[in-house]
Amino acid sequence: MPTIHVTTVIHAPLDRVFDLSRSITVHKRSMAHMQEGKITGRSNGLIEMDETVTWQAKYLGKLRQLTTRITAMRKTEYFCDEMVSGDFTYMKHEHHFKEIGNGTVAIDIMEFGTPYGWLGRMFERFFLHKYMTELVRLRNSVIKDYAETEKWRVILD
Repeated sequence: MPTIHVTTVIHAPLDRVFDLSRSITVHKRSMAHMQEGKITGRSNGLIEMDETVTWQAKYLGKLRQLTTRITAMRKTEYFCDEMVSGDFTYMKHEHHFKEIGNGTVAIDIMEFGTPYGWLGRMFERFFLHKYMTELVRLRNSVIKDYAETEKWRVILD
């Protein structure tokens, strides 16, 4: 099962980075290039424990849906979203946050699996791992941009 590990240093306070990472609006903006949209669940604000959201986007030429639920949360330290339904056989995304002297370190750990046996494993190895890593990095770059500038005020004020 592939595991993605992305570490991002963000020069902003811990609570701001934690909240922007849970923001439905920031997520939608970070995935705008995918024409991703929310179908069901929370449509704005900050996602909370046990809430679900279903996203729809066009990936690899096909309209796909992914429903995730927040399965764990420790305010400002950690939250985890896991797939309820979607194209993966399994998907778990942990978001860890640590305060450092000049800001926050955000650590993403994502595990996922694909169907189709050995063919799916080859797809994971040669394409999907890199693709998913880039999506996490892109999402984090948008969070970083909002957190380090005054843009965060539009989302959190």
